[in-house]
Amino acid sequence: MTNRNVAGPGYRRGIAVAAATALLAACAGSPNAGTTAGASEAATAAASATTETPRVQTGNGINNRIETDGIRRDGRTFVVPEVQIENNGWLVLHPFRDGRPVGEIYAGATYLPRGTHQNVAVTAQTVPMPEAGTMFIVMLHSDVNNDEMFDFVFVDEVNVADKAVFEGGKMIGHPIAAP
Repeated sequence: MTNRNVAGPGYRRGIAVAAATALLAACAGSPNAGTTAGASEAATAAASATTETPRVQTGNGINNRIETDGIRRDGRTFVVPEVQIENNGWLVLHPFRDGRPVGEIYAGATYLPRGTHQNVAVTAQTVPMPEAGTMFIVMLHSDVNNDEMFDFVFVDEVNVADKAVFEGGKMIGHPIAAP
């Protein structure tokens, strides 16, 4: 398996800002915010509680998924047990700041050719050294133009060129707490 780890500049606007904001802001108010299940439940509740923020469901699909149980960390590098991606793309970490998601930046990204991959490493390079409990969202982005470069440049108000992976109406991603 080839996987290339890259990081983006901290000043760029992020992917699906409204979607990530709804998801990750909800995590901050959940009593189970440190857990994937609690964060997902909180995100769904917060997204449905307001008409200003679009409802975004997160999780796994049939052809695209991220196994978050058993994520390990060595310093800045997170190791995700298994990732399945239908087309070439990226496993991406987005940080939280002040209890809220920061969709304008990403902390790190690792290129993945289509298929199933075990023990995928992604390094949080553009944020301070994560401590146990530091929140991130780990998600998939498509390599839209198949250039193996993470194109984190806005193409409209919400999306970057290498768009977030959705399956059905579900964004393939999970809030995680650094182990």
